[in-house]
Amino acid sequence: MDINQIAQMAGVSRATVSRYLNDGYVSQEKRAAIRRVIEKTGYVPSRQAKTLRTGKTNVVGVIIPKINSASVSRMVAGITPVLNEAGYQVLLANTSNDAAREVEFLRLFSEKNQVDGVILIATVVTPEHEEAIASLPVPVVVLDQNVECCSCVFQNDLDAMHDVASVALRTSRHPAYIGVFEADVAVGQMRRKGFLAACVEAGVEVPERAMRVAEFTVDSGYEQAEALLEEYPELDGIVCATDSIAYGALTCLREYGHRVPDEVVVTGIDDSEISQIVTPTLTTVHNHYKTSGTEAARMLVGFMTGEEYVSRKIKMGYEVVTRNSTR
Repeated sequence: MDINQIAQMAGVSRATVSRYLNDGYVSQEKRAAIRRVIEKTGYVPSRQAKTLRTGKTNVVGVIIPKINSASVSRMVAGITPVLNEAGYQVLLANTSNDAAREVEFLRLFSEKNQVDGVILIATVVTPEHEEAIASLPVPVVVLDQNVECCSCVFQNDLDAMHDVASVALRTSRHPAYIGVFEADVAVGQMRRKGFLAACVEAGVEVPERAMRVAEFTVDSGYEQAEALLEEYPELDGIVCATDSIAYGALTCLREYGHRVPDEVVVTGIDDSEISQIVTPTLTTVHNHYKTSGTEAARMLVGFMTGEEYVSRKIKMGYEVVTRNSTR
């Protein structure tokens, strides 16, 4: 079944069917005739033909750093309904925290008629990323990093860490910090700066041996907490860059016989569901990840439809959630 057969069965011209399929003007009588034939035959227009005709794919590429992340899944949950409602399908590209693969996907999407737009949930933005973004013939929005090369939606990582660290510092005089690699500006650099700023305000000095770098995993959080107990045994608080790291720290402290929060307080950032059921429940920061995904998708749709044309930034808010891992 093709457009010529639809036209013949409906008793109209091929051009009339084409206008109908592309929301052009068609009289009510002819529109009803075409609709009856389409409903009877189950005809679906060819996506490839529509792409050649309009130059649009109605597909958006969403590049994510990993699939098994509570924050990433919440962002994607915010992105997809907005794009689907606007008539776009989502092509999800998982890079497994490989920055080079992110650049590869950006370059792939820059090829003709691949996607109508791109959302990059970024952990790092290298010169290679910026070059690939600049070469994209379609609009792109970066999510979760504050960048200058294009529009972005990002978390207030510095202030969020400052505020949750300040909760730990109400009782902690010897805090330790477990962060992540600083190539990740948002989680690595900004959260570390927020922790140190809170310590300065509290009049607390933090020796270098009290600072560790972990991966984004529970196991790594455990390993780094174990190293801290050996190198900085006087610690009475562990401030963690993410909830996953904090879960590992809590497990390590419990296995080594340290009571939380009586002897050591622990904090995280992300407020994933597990934070409410670990023992003790975790003091953390609730970032509005789903809403940030919604905002990024709305921004991209605006660019793709021509309703927006000026690059802009959105900084998200946050809430400190105090639970039983602090006093």
